[in-house]
Amino acid sequence: MKKESLGQVLKQRRGAYAYTQRELAKKLGVKASHIAYLENGRRRPSLSLLSRIAETLELDKKRLFLLAHPEAHWITTEAREPSTARKREDAWRRFAGDRGTLARHKVTERELKVLKNVNMLGPVSGPNQFLFILNSIRQAIDEE
Repeated sequence: MKKESLGQVLKQRRGAYAYTQRELAKKLGVKASHIAYLENGRRRPSLSLLSRIAETLELDKKRLFLLAHPEAHWITTEAREPSTARKREDAWRRFAGDRGTLARHKVTERELKVLKNVNMLGPVSGPNQFLFILNSIRQAIDEE
């Protein structure tokens, strides 16, 4: 499957509006040859022209910008969520480093080692989940 291009989008949308290249060029204040160059991928529009194209053809400005400048994709993307492994490690660090919580819940060194191993098994997204796991372990031991 071929990746979508700015030229394809322009040509398709221009066709949907039944505009000739000359008619669209007139509405945008450029020469018809410029529209042909854009549609054939031989030129990139300026930011102001991109904005006028978006308004005239009722297209999303961000989408057009990314089609015209795919190398700038990183600028428009939301900050990436940390990886699951990173979240797990951060949650563990916050839990293991919270001496107040550890003292309040009387977490032993042995229990900390068990919880650290539990952390390596799967996703633990927050420090409070370690307390749940710890209480579950204690309850299981008490029931033995």
